[in-house]
Amino acid sequence: MVRITALMDNQASEHKALIAEHGLSYYLEYDGFRLLFDCGSGPHFLDNAHRLGIDLHELDAVALSHSHYDHAAGYRDLIEQGFGSSVLYTGPHFWETKYAFDGVRYTDLSAGFTQDFLSQHHIRHQCVTGVQEIHPGVFLVSDFPRIHDFETIPSRFLRRTQSGFTPDDFSDEQCVVLKVPGGIAVLVGCSHPGILNMLSHIRDCFRQPIVAVYGGTHLVEADEHRIAVTVQALQDMGVQILGLSHCSGHCAETYVHENTDLQGCHLSVGDTIFYD
Repeated sequence: MVRITALMDNQASEHKALIAEHGLSYYLEYDGFRLLFDCGSGPHFLDNAHRLGIDLHELDAVALSHSHYDHAAGYRDLIEQGFGSSVLYTGPHFWETKYAFDGVRYTDLSAGFTQDFLSQHHIRHQCVTGVQEIHPGVFLVSDFPRIHDFETIPSRFLRRTQSGFTPDDFSDEQCVVLKVPGGIAVLVGCSHPGILNMLSHIRDCFRQPIVAVYGGTHLVEADEHRIAVTVQALQDMGVQILGLSHCSGHCAETYVHENTDLQGCHLSVGDTIFYD
């Protein structure tokens, strides 16, 4: 049995006791394997898990899609409150500080913890490069080639390296790939490298139909043309279910509902997807 539950999202669901805020966190159960994918921006995803009866003690693994605060800052709360796992999976360059720059001021967008924090809590850091199977049927994927030129990253996003500030290419981004009936399903955090760049690479790696995509596609700043091209490409790949969250944007969700035969939905806080 496979169960994917949104512990944090920007939107509230019919479960009015849950807290919604800017961020993303998914809890995955896969044949007894328990993975937390992203931790939102603070402790509220823990409150939501409690309300839903989900025990986050002794998880098998935690994976962070990238080091922006709205996906990773809640990890500190997870560990300090006695939850989590003995291993943390991230993509490369996760520890480089992230900023937004408006031409004058820099705003730190980082996770708010370092490798020293992991050492203090006896947590092993595992850097994912390429494709890594962390449980039979559950994979983490990073290192996405940039194939589609129109999938650009806003210039305001920077990271600070030993050489100084540089445009953030989001080389730390990773996603989850699951074997499900009919092919594979993909869980994405924010898709900063470009959702089509990511899915094209996954398709080439797995050589199986991508039947479903869940998570943040970062189409919130895309114009209608880019949204239309993106959604058509997803359909051409064989995607049948598109569960949008977080940074996907109202325009993209409206386009899916009004112009396609995709099974589209928004995964709000407390919403769950099942595969038997």
